[in-house]
Amino acid sequence: MTAPMIGFAGLTHLGLNMAAASAARGFDVVGFHGDPALVDAINAGRLPVSEPGLDRLIVDNRSRLTVTADGSALGRCDMVYVSVDVPTDDAGKSDLDPIRAMIARVEAVLSDDALLIVLCQVPPGFTRALSRDPARLYYQVETLIFGRAVERAMHPERFIVGCARPDAPIDPRLAAYLGAFGCPVLPMRYESAELAKISINMCLVASIGVANTMAEICENVGADWSEIVPALRLDARIGPKSYIQPGLGLAGGNLERDLETVIGLADTHGTDAGIVHAWTANSRHRKDWCYRTLKRAVLDTRPDAAIGLLGLAYKEDTHSTKNAASLALLAHLDAARVTAHDPEVRADALIPGLRRAETPLDACDGADAVVIDTPWPAYRDLDPAEIARRMRGRTLIDPYGLLPGDAVAAAGLDHFTLGRPPARAGGATAGARRA
Repeated sequence: MTAPMIGFAGLTHLGLNMAAASAARGFDVVGFHGDPALVDAINAGRLPVSEPGLDRLIVDNRSRLTVTADGSALGRCDMVYVSVDVPTDDAGKSDLDPIRAMIARVEAVLSDDALLIVLCQVPPGFTRALSRDPARLYYQVETLIFGRAVERAMHPERFIVGCARPDAPIDPRLAAYLGAFGCPVLPMRYESAELAKISINMCLVASIGVANTMAEICENVGADWSEIVPALRLDARIGPKSYIQPGLGLAGGNLERDLETVIGLADTHGTDAGIVHAWTANSRHRKDWCYRTLKRAVLDTRPDAAIGLLGLAYKEDTHSTKNAASLALLAHLDAARVTAHDPEVRADALIPGLRRAETPLDACDGADAVVIDTPWPAYRDLDPAEIARRMRGRTLIDPYGLLPGDAVAAAGLDHFTLGRPPARAGGATAGARRA
């Protein structure tokens, strides 16, 4: 059997990363997007998303990757993935209309024998309700992670495939494609596959909730969460890759969307989702950690303080600010008193009045407090002594502990970090002091 030609309908984060990885695995790929300007930008090397290694992956495999705004090109494909990013609102509710519109567009050009594969995140029951012949219809779970999408696309842990008949062999063309990635393939009914991704994210949220809850206790009783984490990772029931790093609430949209889906399903079917409501409440609480810390340390006595903000994206290695902790912080502050830096997000384009710093240290100039809101790797290289020289105040809020606490304190700054008591200027630790 000759290698199948693979199509991807939708070329933003999901589709572009998967198309590039498929070409890198040796397949001829047609990537379609309905916006000619976006297609022109991709073909010119100006990608609509920021992912480490993606530009190089595309350049290295350009001979096998066709990017076009002509939907009829998908008609040449043996299988087409619908890879539209699912838009969600601030409450995590999904808008499925763009997915339905793309499916209709693909169906209009797809041959009867070709496979249609839904790769978008959709609620249980979506795929089975489509009109295509079930023998030619699949659902596949996407497990990309912002900032690690190339790695996840090239080296997936497993493929979860929703089928009309999970006891029957997967179509040989799809099997050949999936087999090229060298990982387990788990066929199951459509609804099970659709619910599998939500279940994965529920487990991640549970781990995050434990970490955030216990880290906050550590901050108040003199314990250090980073000392506890190794004990958890050595427990086989929890494991070395668990999401037990405390953070600033859920962000990015994907986890929030899945929690909202579960709440909606529970309301519809009369089941209990109390624990999900608790997770979302915990997330809202932790998202304001930086503001609560800033208020106690600085704003209660100096409400007109100048703030330096390092990081606007919701996490490192992405340009997305969806539900970012930085936005939660800025909602409490006068934007005109904040100077912000981010390697990928323009501050002055994000919020009116927010001043943009060209470098991280520029954001520290004259600041009464500096907040490192996104753990960009470049921020780890900052010199605490130079930060202190640039600042007017003495407060450094570094939730992820990017900078060593002893060096920050030695530079004359109070250092506030998730999961441990604050380290005070001069090297003193505040014991059980509330942070």
